[in-house]
Amino acid sequence: MPAVRPRARGGFTLVELLVVIVIIGLVAAGMILSTSVLGGDDELDKEGERLLSLVGYARDQAELQTREYGLWLEPGRYAFLSFDPRRGIWTGIEEDAVLRERELPEGLAIALVVEGRPVVLRPPRDSEEQIPHIMLFSNGDVTPFELTVRRLGSNAAKTIASDENGTVVEREPARRST
Repeated sequence: MPAVRPRARGGFTLVELLVVIVIIGLVAAGMILSTSVLGGDDELDKEGERLLSLVGYARDQAELQTREYGLWLEPGRYAFLSFDPRRGIWTGIEEDAVLRERELPEGLAIALVVEGRPVVLRPPRDSEEQIPHIMLFSNGDVTPFELTVRRLGSNAAKTIASDENGTVVEREPARRST
């Protein structure tokens, strides 16, 4: 009598199941990474909002205290300054921790346009007085400016600017040519 083979069942082998699980895992990881890359840049958004708030705050303080304030920028950091009329120099603001010197997070850069002209940002030389790039006057006037925080290696950017009334607002960043 010939040997009767049991009828094969229609299930999957363990190897086939593992291959399917690995494929599903790779597809899920790809989707998560693509939404992280294409989604919002939280660090850039946070820094843009911080700059907008700080410039507005400094402008308000300049009016309230009838003091001239300014914003000094250099690659990777920025500082708010106030004018000391007795000594005739710009100094850091020590008495207000909100306006302390700040460094940009890694991978972010600042670009500045003042009165329609791009400004080359550089660190101060030894014993060179820091003179603000943006002035926030005690009468409420603000130097016309456009300040862009950009993610290096990407087109992601946040721009703040003074409008025709001197109000500091968020604006769509200008497209840069590559």
